[in-house]
Amino acid sequence: MAADRMVGSRQLAAMLPDLAGARPAYRHLAQAISALILDGRVALHVRLPAERELAAALDVSRATVTAVYDLLRESGFARSRQGSGTWTALPEGRAPSGVSRLLGSRDSAIDLARAAPALPGAVLADALARVGPELVEQAGSPGYHPYGLPELRAAVAERFTLRGLATVPEQILVTSGAQHALTLVLGLLCRAGDRVVVESPSYPNALEAMRRARLRAVSVPVGDGGWDVEIVESTLGQVVPQLAYLIPDFHNPTGCLMPEGERGRVLRAAQRCGAWLVVDETLAELALDGAAPSPFACHAPSGGGGQVITIGSMSKTYWGGLRIGWLRAPSQLVTELAGQRVATDLGGSVLDQLLALVLLGRAGELLPSLLERLREQRAALVAALGEHVPQWSWRVPAGGLSLWVDLGEPVASALAERALDYGVRIEGGAYFAADPGVFEQRLRIPYTVSADVLGEAVRRLAAAVADGVSSSSASRRPHWVV
Repeated sequence: MAADRMVGSRQLAAMLPDLAGARPAYRHLAQAISALILDGRVALHVRLPAERELAAALDVSRATVTAVYDLLRESGFARSRQGSGTWTALPEGRAPSGVSRLLGSRDSAIDLARAAPALPGAVLADALARVGPELVEQAGSPGYHPYGLPELRAAVAERFTLRGLATVPEQILVTSGAQHALTLVLGLLCRAGDRVVVESPSYPNALEAMRRARLRAVSVPVGDGGWDVEIVESTLGQVVPQLAYLIPDFHNPTGCLMPEGERGRVLRAAQRCGAWLVVDETLAELALDGAAPSPFACHAPSGGGGQVITIGSMSKTYWGGLRIGWLRAPSQLVTELAGQRVATDLGGSVLDQLLALVLLGRAGELLPSLLERLREQRAALVAALGEHVPQWSWRVPAGGLSLWVDLGEPVASALAERALDYGVRIEGGAYFAADPGVFEQRLRIPYTVSADVLGEAVRRLAAAVADGVSSSSASRRPHWVV
């Protein structure tokens, strides 16, 4: 293994919890390190610090660190080789949380960890009936479309144009979801060690993609009132990042919507420092109060739209099971990204793309019904929270899929752990943090299930709170965040 595949003692110590009151300390440390390995924050097959170095960084005895490493080896999270140190590993039968969090619940728990709407079965059945003859026609071709099905590229381009941003099909690359689009962009435009500006909190899978690419994330805060644009501008100017990743439309998880006037300022700041701006618009059409915002790139100054990449998908507006996303970028960059893509993915499923084409054609009919359902579910969630946990606070967002709830004390991870015993699967705010150790007082609660289910879920959460929770670290468990 390469000599540079190691995690530093100070780096690891910064990610570990405070040991005050933790007994026995070695067991708490071993659990915390194994959780970091499962979360991907400490990579697999990297060398852990020498025992003496980690003991000094944590201000504990070397015997404590020896016991930690022994326990990690016993549980399968580490392996040692004579003369080579101790290396991270994954126990047989365990999956990284990036995989586990996407799997459906195997029990009867109410799933509030995945903020994505379901697609009515009748709608999918009708779409399948419509695409059958077209799929038969496509069967006579090789079926490879690295840029995406031409008809779908044209349909996505037309949607941008109708929203106020003139777009041609050559500016569109169809991908296997928005996450695939982001990964392609990071792979082409960034190199290990590059600085990227991100929001905190933000979408966990996007943050994880940046960690895996070994990028240096610099965070800007998104509070209940949204973005402090002066901080965004100054951060872009001081850091001079390779790119910045933003979710300006009903931000995940806070639900904030960036005001129109602030968008131009962010775009100009990115232009001044030469940074690419990656704008995630997967939630842009989910406006529940008022009109949907126009595309972010519409606010680019004259001649300044050349380094804006817009990402979208059908996961939040139709169905995640289609795995259809796209990006809009300058046509030359689209060509380069398509070249990047074919190294691992020759093109998406033709069937899924045909289904997406049919669903986009029915957007005028399908989206209003989805929005009305989300409004009803949002109101039901707000009412249930007000009745059962009035000590919590929240701001009702103008769109999106979830509430960003303030619990008033840093117990979110412990509450999420306790909630499993009451039949609710949810994640604490720390999993949305760009920096470790924050948002422990927050829960993201989606309103993507029925009103009755939301009411029952809140009753169960209230029962878990009444049973008592503390701010101690949650034990190891799979994490489920979408």
